[in-house]
Amino acid sequence: MRRITAWCLSAAVLLGGLSGCGTARQSTAQTQAAVSWRDMQPTDSMDLEYAECFSVDHYDGGYSLITVKDDARYLVVPETASVPDGLDADITVLQQPLDSIYLVSSSVMDQFVALDALDSISLSGTRQDGWYIDEAKQAMADGKITYAGKYSAPDYETIYSADCNLAIENTMIYHTPEVKEQLEKLGIPVFVERSSYEPHALGRMEWIKVYGTLLGCEDKAEKLFADKVDGIVDILQKPAVGKTVSFFYITSNGAVNVRKSTDYIAEMLSLAGGKYIFDDLTDDTAKSTVNMQMESFYAGARDADVMIYNATIDSELQTLDQLLEKSTLLADFKAVKTGNVWCTEKNLYQSTMELDELIRDFHTVIADGDPSTLKYLHKLS
Repeated sequence: MRRITAWCLSAAVLLGGLSGCGTARQSTAQTQAAVSWRDMQPTDSMDLEYAECFSVDHYDGGYSLITVKDDARYLVVPETASVPDGLDADITVLQQPLDSIYLVSSSVMDQFVALDALDSISLSGTRQDGWYIDEAKQAMADGKITYAGKYSAPDYETIYSADCNLAIENTMIYHTPEVKEQLEKLGIPVFVERSSYEPHALGRMEWIKVYGTLLGCEDKAEKLFADKVDGIVDILQKPAVGKTVSFFYITSNGAVNVRKSTDYIAEMLSLAGGKYIFDDLTDDTAKSTVNMQMESFYAGARDADVMIYNATIDSELQTLDQLLEKSTLLADFKAVKTGNVWCTEKNLYQSTMELDELIRDFHTVIADGDPSTLKYLHKLS
């Protein structure tokens, strides 16, 4: 009977009905407010080293207010606490425990794994074969995490039947605002993470503190992040090597996709002691990459000391011949002639908590270190 009810419910949402269903799915604690929001004042705020796109304010009673820059506010309410009366209309309530999460933003999975909190995720917006994180892939194989549709086409019946109490999306959800609205009609709060907007590379990784707050393990998250930063202090304190680096891939139509100089990859190359070859490449769009014709890439990157091919979007390369098949012009590049061309591994973009290791890898190839230590790069032979 529950399955039929859930199907009817999701169908009703799709047809534009179902008014007020969110209220029925909310915790009963939300109807027994014992505190007033007007009387609550923050006791302290979370210390952040690099992140600029979120903040966390703490209140007596274990409450935490997460503010996502230019987007939304979320009040995390402890399991046994009541939702404050008189909350501002723009605050979304997240009542703990958040133990049946629909995780759509794939970059977040690595942070849940690091927190040993994979069991709080019951639904995935990525199929099993789309994961490069072994723990996520295995959890789906074991039936512990169920595929519930991608961000633009979620399986509402599956999501509702799983008693989902939080959906974590990235900003792609704003391309289909009706999906966010429908999830909220089902009583499922939607948290939109914006780690990709962080101006500092390590700021992306610092978002683990957000998920520590959501899951009630903030101290653990803070220690994990501190340990990651401490692990690359030796690299961050070294003087620049001075070598120039290009980071790119070639699109199906022959254009070259490169990072803007303001992108986190360009900054990571700088942190690793290199200099991004397109260090003045900016424009007014929100995109982090730019497509240019091969001739323009040739003019700007031919003399780069190091070339890194981005296989997270394109296919992974193993040899220089495979690279030259994409364009014979690349044979004239300095890095190709000197054999200093590298390729990323496919699992790179999901490994959010490994950005420190990528910085170390960048430093290794820039400073002519030991290639046997590489985790996310390999040399083209």
